Amino acid sequence: MTSPAAEAAKAHNHPEITPELVAEHGLKPDEYERILEIMGRPPSLTELGIYSVMWSEHCSYKSSKKWLKTLPTEGPQVICGPGENAGVVDIGDGQAAIFKIESHNHPSFIEPYQGAATGVGGIMRDVFTMGARPIANLNALRFGSPDHPKTRHLLSGVVAGIGGYGNCMGVPTVAGEVNFHPAYNGNILVNAMTVGLAPADRIFYSKAAGIGNPVIYVGAKTGRDGIHGATMASAEFGEDAEEKRPTVQVGDPFTEKLLLEACLELMATDAIVAIQDMGAAGLTSSSVEMTSKGGLGLEMDLDRVPQRETNMTAYEIMLSESQERMLMVLKPDAEDNARKIFEKWALDFAVIGHLTDSGRLVIKQHGLVMADLDVPPLVANAPEYDRAWETTPAHDAVPLSQVTAPADYGRNLLALLGAPDLCSRRWIWEQYDHHVMGDTVQGPGGDAAVVRVHGSTKGLAVTTDCTPRYCFADPRTGGAQAVVEAWRNLIASGAKPLAATNNLNFGNPEKPRIMGQLVGCVQGMGDACAALDFPIVSGNVSLYNETEGKAILPTPVIGGLGLVEDLAHATPMGFQEAGHSLILIGETKGHMGQSLYLRDCLAREAGAPPLICLETEKRNGLFVRAQILQGRIQSCHDVSDGGVALALADMALAGGMGVSVSLEKIDLPAHAFLFAEDQARYLVATTQGEQLLKDAVAAGVPALLLGETVPDEVTITGLFSLPLSDLKTAHEGWMPGYMAHP
Repeated sequence: MTSPAAEAAKAHNHPEITPELVAEHGLKPDEYERILEIMGRPPSLTELGIYSVMWSEHCSYKSSKKWLKTLPTEGPQVICGPGENAGVVDIGDGQAAIFKIESHNHPSFIEPYQGAATGVGGIMRDVFTMGARPIANLNALRFGSPDHPKTRHLLSGVVAGIGGYGNCMGVPTVAGEVNFHPAYNGNILVNAMTVGLAPADRIFYSKAAGIGNPVIYVGAKTGRDGIHGATMASAEFGEDAEEKRPTVQVGDPFTEKLLLEACLELMATDAIVAIQDMGAAGLTSSSVEMTSKGGLGLEMDLDRVPQRETNMTAYEIMLSESQERMLMVLKPDAEDNARKIFEKWALDFAVIGHLTDSGRLVIKQHGLVMADLDVPPLVANAPEYDRAWETTPAHDAVPLSQVTAPADYGRNLLALLGAPDLCSRRWIWEQYDHHVMGDTVQGPGGDAAVVRVHGSTKGLAVTTDCTPRYCFADPRTGGAQAVVEAWRNLIASGAKPLAATNNLNFGNPEKPRIMGQLVGCVQGMGDACAALDFPIVSGNVSLYNETEGKAILPTPVIGGLGLVEDLAHATPMGFQEAGHSLILIGETKGHMGQSLYLRDCLAREAGAPPLICLETEKRNGLFVRAQILQGRIQSCHDVSDGGVALALADMALAGGMGVSVSLEKIDLPAHAFLFAEDQARYLVATTQGEQLLKDAVAAGVPALLLGETVPDEVTITGLFSLPLSDLKTAHEGWMPGYMAHP
């Protein structure tokens, strides 16, 4: 005789599967028909929920898989590429860096604090699941127009969430980027990246093994928060966006800190066969992914799952995205010791199932079978679409004759320095603890952050980069530029670029125009990664970033990681002393299309983005790095947004040291030379200018002596002279002033 609870569970689990119910689960009619063919019967509600999340865009990458397969993912430094929780690269001395970037866009728009906080928590779990202690967090944020009524609220909540979670975990947030554009008014982007360190011979993977081995649930209890999170992240927003708040997870960084320490303590033993973070789709995705990779089955009893709410159904337990949870397979004789470790750290530990040879996922509750599914189709048979796509029409170049010179160059520079996209982000990063752990060598505000590998003289350089306006104008060029700018930033910090992670943020892929943006950006990324020996080892795809049909700008964020073999070569951006020669590496042709000068000073978003020559990028970058290693460069900064003028101001402000520049040898109009955004360029300050210029000639690298560093002011001879105090006031003022208003 079954219990009343079992009868209620049975009734709940077997509703009529109507077209409306299928649509509510984000499944197309033909996808549901495929499920019926696979199963040979209608699914239960729990089974429908499992299929809906495993076949969602967020979990299956069904619109992007075809193109992701074209990216370079291998190299002698790569220990593990895409397909695991995070990418792994060899950094020498028996050590590995483990890193990944991931989005939490939709949740952060709905509930900015918790959305951003749980995004940080999720990406840290991806890293320590593989055996690494997190040593650095980064982020890439995109908000709507500063004039939009929600922007200030969203910015405040997101920054607080990132800082709140990361600071409590004791992991420094060391770098990031922030942009504003009206295209993000209804759909902000919050991309979080974590880097960790592990012994190269102690990496943990998620492939289940060992028939009969126990399957263990550890961490926090399961609640009803986050149900349908993966499905929500795979759909556009409409007018009901605010009503989706219950799909946003609630994080607890103090519990995650305990989980981190407990997992690392257990990983120091020989107990773990496989381990998987419960991220998107929670217990469903973790159990399916582990068993699928191992070619095994799993029988699970949901009555054993720790729950913080009463009367939870099988559907709710399997789809919950409650945070701070892990699923692991242990060796049979390791269970008692593992339990003691997790109980010591005051965390739940429960044996909820065991591995089988059936190849099936069998889920029981109250003694009843709530789901019985063949595992391989949940992964291997997920739809893979070759969606129609359109090439973005080419934009005409913007002739210099159509770009007006400023009436007052000094005033123009101050305006750009204080504009939302170029102003100081100090208000943001001062809310993050970027020195905790004591190994931050270069923190926020530079080209790349540098974090010491604890107890050594080497470090890791890390950065995030993307220029969405370039991607919108020409996706292939923009995708390549995102890669090369990340690569340049690592070079400028004195690092050898090793590998990258990516976060592909786009609108609705069912629209050929949007799908064409994704295709173009991936093609450009692939071109650049191959040319620069800079493989993609992990990443995330976030699609359907639209609200009421209005898409974001295509935003393929690149997270770059490089190795500084000797921290004596870690190169700051800021000028160090007066009397250093200032040299521009790379050629300036005066490309003004899609430049911030054109947009912010002349109110024109127009033209093609600057051309990318990958051969030139590699040649110039390797030359700069060689000069750094020879001790010839004391300061370095890549030239990007705002051109040479903004790069000069950045270096002066970062070092508290001015510069005097002459344009006497420049053939271009002054405004074209100062504000053009030609690529493959670096500004370097050196005490060995004559030798560096000789080396550049020998290497076939364009190099031009512009002037020298001086105290207190930035001077462009014949155009303006500004005290550093004026530059600092302009640069530092906008964001605190903006956030001070209600």
